[in-house]
Amino acid sequence: MLTNEARAFVAQWSESLRDLGPVLTGENKTVSLAEIRARYSKMLAQNPAPAGITFEDVVIGGIPGQLATPDVLRTDAVVVYIHGGAYIVGEPAGYHGIGGNLAKTMGAKVFLPDYRLAPEHPFPAPIDDTLRFYKGLLDEGYPARKIVFAGESAGGAMTVTVMVAARNSGLALPAGGVAISPWANLEHTGISMTNRETIDLLNTKTGLVFLANVFLQGALPNHPMASPVFADVTGLPPIMVQMGEAELMLTDGMRLATHLAENRVRMTLEVWPHMFHAWHFVAQLQPQARQALESAALFMEQCLRGADRSIG
Repeated sequence: MLTNEARAFVAQWSESLRDLGPVLTGENKTVSLAEIRARYSKMLAQNPAPAGITFEDVVIGGIPGQLATPDVLRTDAVVVYIHGGAYIVGEPAGYHGIGGNLAKTMGAKVFLPDYRLAPEHPFPAPIDDTLRFYKGLLDEGYPARKIVFAGESAGGAMTVTVMVAARNSGLALPAGGVAISPWANLEHTGISMTNRETIDLLNTKTGLVFLANVFLQGALPNHPMASPVFADVTGLPPIMVQMGEAELMLTDGMRLATHLAENRVRMTLEVWPHMFHAWHFVAQLQPQARQALESAALFMEQCLRGADRSIG
C-alpha cells in the first residue's frame, strides 16, 4: 500500500497540472503554459537526486539536455533517460531524482535530453529530437552497446519508439531499455482505462484523450511512432516494461509487453501491486519505488553485460 507521504506527493502532482487543460483550450488566460511547466518541474524537484551526483548542461546532436554524473563511476556505459509529461510538460531539471538515483545505483552517467514539447512542437518532434540526441552520442564515440534507454510515461513509450526510429534510420541499437508506465497506446482501449478509473490517483481517460490530441494535432492515435503497440518492433534489443497495478495505462502497457514478446524481442514485464503511474519518483518515500528502480538498474546492467559478451 502507499505511504502517506507518497499519497501526498501524488496529490501535489495532480494539483500541479490542474490548470493544464483550461490553459491549452484557452479557457484560462490567467496562467501561462510556461508557468504550468515551471510549476510541474518544481513539484517533481521535491524528490531530489541523492548525494554524490553532479549535473551539467550539455548539447548532444544539437539537442540540449543535462548530464548526471555520480562521484563514483563504475562503468563507462551510459543511460539515456527520456522524461515523460504527456509530451507537453517536463524538463531535465525536474528529473534529477530519477536520473540521479539511476546514476548512483548503476555508477553510470545518465543523459537527460530536453526535447521540444507540444503544442508548440507536436508529434513527431519529441521523437525526432530524442533520436538526434542518441545519434549525437554515437557520433561522439559512445558505442551503441554501451548505451541503454529508460523513461517513464511518454518517455516510456519513446524508449521503444526511438529504438524503432533508430533501426529505421540504419543506426546501431542500444543494448536495451526500460519502459516505466509507458503511454503505449494513444487509442486508450485497454480495459484498465475503465476498471482503474476510480483507482488511478493521477490520470483520467478523458484527460489522457485530450492530451493525446494536443500532442498528435491531427495524426492518428494508432500511428506506430506515437503508439508503440502498433509499431514494427522486430529486431529491438531486450526491453523491460514496469507497470503500476493501480494505473489506467496498465492494460495497454501489458499489451506493449505482449507485442514485444510476440515479435521475438526479449522482454521482462513487472507489475507492481497498488502502485500508481511512474511511482519511481518517490524512491525516498515508498519502498516499492526504490525496489523498482533497483530492478530497472539491474536489468539495464544485464543488457550491457550481454551486449559486451556478444562481441567478445
